Amino acid sequence: MTLKRIAMIIAPFAIVLMAIVIVIILAMSRPQPPEREATPSAMLVDVIEPRKSEGFFEIQAQGTVRPRTRTSLAAEVSGRIVEVSDNLVSGGFFRSGEVLAKIDPSDYQAALIQAEADLASARARLADEKARSEQAARDWQRMHGDAREPGELVLRLPQVAGAEAAVQAAEAAVLRAERNLERTRIQLPYDGLVQSREVDLGQYVSPGTVVAVTFAVDRAEIRLPLSDQDLAFLDLPMTGQDEARTTPVQLTGTVAGQIGSWEGQVVRTEGVVDESTRLTYAVVEVRDPYGLLDERPRSLPLKIGTFVHARVQGRDAAGLLDLPRAALREGDTVYLADQSDQLEIRQVDVVRSTPQRVYVSNHLEPDDRIILTSIQAPVPGLRLSIREVETPEPQLRLLPTGELADSQEARP
Repeated sequence: MTLKRIAMIIAPFAIVLMAIVIVIILAMSRPQPPEREATPSAMLVDVIEPRKSEGFFEIQAQGTVRPRTRTSLAAEVSGRIVEVSDNLVSGGFFRSGEVLAKIDPSDYQAALIQAEADLASARARLADEKARSEQAARDWQRMHGDAREPGELVLRLPQVAGAEAAVQAAEAAVLRAERNLERTRIQLPYDGLVQSREVDLGQYVSPGTVVAVTFAVDRAEIRLPLSDQDLAFLDLPMTGQDEARTTPVQLTGTVAGQIGSWEGQVVRTEGVVDESTRLTYAVVEVRDPYGLLDERPRSLPLKIGTFVHARVQGRDAAGLLDLPRAALREGDTVYLADQSDQLEIRQVDVVRSTPQRVYVSNHLEPDDRIILTSIQAPVPGLRLSIREVETPEPQLRLLPTGELADSQEARP
């Protein structure tokens, strides 16, 4: 191999080697950058100040409107229906004492006449027996003077007693006939609505035949299921106690596509706990739900069977600190930003917690900064960058009129 050919083979490797050496020399001769001290980064968090709650706790529940008084109106005497009121229809409104249906009274009128005749006859017999007894007493006095007392048979006292008993029996028969005649007029002692009608004109009924199903419109009731946790924040009338103390309730529901609002009161609690659900029922009363009795005009009636949501005023919550639910951490703790803008973890005593709000009683001050931002690795002393946000308005309050304020607080 010639020297020229060898030089041609070695030349490329020599050029590459020289380039590598030059790069190494240039890298070694480059000046080092100045070193800077590492500064720890601060986490950006949103903070609020706790707010003192005002007003009362609010418990939410649901229930269905039921009539307080419901009647299966039945015939008390037998006969044929000869008259039916125009109001005896489903949904018909009737007044107290109004005749809803009438049974043929002719047989009962005849029975009353017969009973009155029997009474007159019994009274005449009694008058005759009394006259005979008085005459016997005079005859005894004339014949025997005061020498001895006459016997009961002499004075016809047993006959007088029998006549008096016959008069009493005849009077009872008249009273019974009058009552039976009154019972041919089917009526109720309250203002109400007809739920259903079971008879019609010309139909023969016997005692116990259901004529209609009705309910009174003076009051309606709603049974509200309450847990033990709910009851702890309510001041309700208990079984056997004075029921003069009532608790206001705000009811909302939909009737004919319209959202209505009605006021009610808890008037009693049922004295048992449901074995299957472990719930206690409170009974809410609404007066004049249909607005038919002129007690209070209603733009929207509260119809029987309506499903309603209830907000019950609970015990006084003044003095507690009100926080958003997001401020409460695991183990009943809250995250705070201390005066040095560092993370502090503090234990609190939770009085009540709902999906939206939490109420604590101590370990917090009004000027504490409560952290709302989620922190994945909470380590006390973590540096924070603070961003103050507006404290949400408390949802636990009452309107000046006493009506429960609008609230989005859900039932626990």
